[in-house]
Formats: sequence, C-alpha cells, structure tokens
Amino acid sequence: MPKMKSHTGMGKRVRVTGNGKIVSAQSGKRHHMEVKSSRHARRITGLVVLTKADTKRIKRLLGR
Repeated sequence: MPKMKSHTGMGKRVRVTGNGKIVSAQSGKRHHMEVKSSRHARRITGLVVLTKADTKRIKRLLGR
C-alpha cells in the first residue's frame, strides 16, 4: 500500500497549534485595500482559528 501524501499547498496556508487547532491568516487582505477603512484593514490582520467544519477537512488534507 502506498504512503499517504499530504497536500503541500494546504500545508503552506495553515498551521496546526499545539492543541491541534488549525490557524490561518484572516481572509480579505489581498486586494481592494484602498476601499476598506484603515480600521477594518487593521482588524483583519493576524491569525484566526478556523471553524470545526473546516478543521476536519483540512486535517484530512494534511494527513493528520
């Protein structure tokens, strides 16, 4: 039986914390930044914990 391969693209986009939570950069910070207010732009920086539904799917892609 061949080894299970992890999805390398997903591995570059998310990180697994010590407790097993999946964190990634918050969405909405790539383009159209001139339209968004400075306050909104600051608030969407940093990492967020992904939802339970996403966590199950992403862990399968990561091979965990």
